[in-house]
Amino acid sequence: MSITTVFIDGAVGTTGLEIADRLAGRPEFSLVALDEARRKDDAARAEAINDADVVILCLPDDAAKAAVAMIRNERTRVIDASSAHRVADGWTYGFPEIVGREAVMQARFVSNPGCYPTGFLGLVAPLVRAGLLPAEWPYICHAVSGYSGGGKALIARFEDDTDIAYRAYGLAMGHKHVPEMQVHAGLTHAPVFAPAVVPAHRGMLVEVPLPLVALPGAGTPAAMRDALAAFYADSPVMSVAADEPDELLLRASMAPVDSLTLRVFASADGSQARLVAFLDNLGKGASGAAVQNLNLMAGLPETAGLRL
Repeated sequence: MSITTVFIDGAVGTTGLEIADRLAGRPEFSLVALDEARRKDDAARAEAINDADVVILCLPDDAAKAAVAMIRNERTRVIDASSAHRVADGWTYGFPEIVGREAVMQARFVSNPGCYPTGFLGLVAPLVRAGLLPAEWPYICHAVSGYSGGGKALIARFEDDTDIAYRAYGLAMGHKHVPEMQVHAGLTHAPVFAPAVVPAHRGMLVEVPLPLVALPGAGTPAAMRDALAAFYADSPVMSVAADEPDELLLRASMAPVDSLTLRVFASADGSQARLVAFLDNLGKGASGAAVQNLNLMAGLPETAGLRL
């Protein structure tokens, strides 16, 4: 059995810890670890990066770019969990259901999608491709996430201040997720993105409301649901639910999960629709997606080690 050597740069952060947890006990991988004294030593990091078959970057954007610049060989492959390379030339966007599994399998540099964009693109990109949604429409995306997506500082803030019930942010527009949402959905205009955080550790709901009566050339809600179901028919990770429940709940006790569920809600007369994605921001929105991409790059079943 071939063993792939993996170095997680930023292994003590939330995303890195969850990736390591999903890789624990898997003999296909050998994890390179740096002790506390060497974890921030650039020379030690550079050595680990260049010795590894695959490096997974769980770092801030600038640090991720600096880590890539440390590579001194033509062999080491990279999965970047930051937003530094999600629309960069030479990088494959690590959403295999959207870009194709073969593209991820063959890539040397893979940029992991953002958590919110995963929900948005999972809903919108296939429908734009199918001609059921116009690329020229100025879309709106409402989304709410557990606080773990904000890293250690936001986790500490929510856990220290239990009076916070809802945190809206990105109010000045220009959120760093917007470019990948626009580019990988093939949209003419950047979507209006309205993210928020609630006092739950993990979990995420992403919604795209559609005033179909005003959308030129848009398909019916039933056609959209059928198109999404067909698009993800062979995916073991993505699913399209046929039901339209009266409510969707994001629970503070949500267990880790690496799947993503899509729904199309419609008004009785079909003039309005709400596209909704439910996922774990630390699962398919981060660590689960990184492991899925790693599996593909290593020639393994894409769901190995995932929680589905």
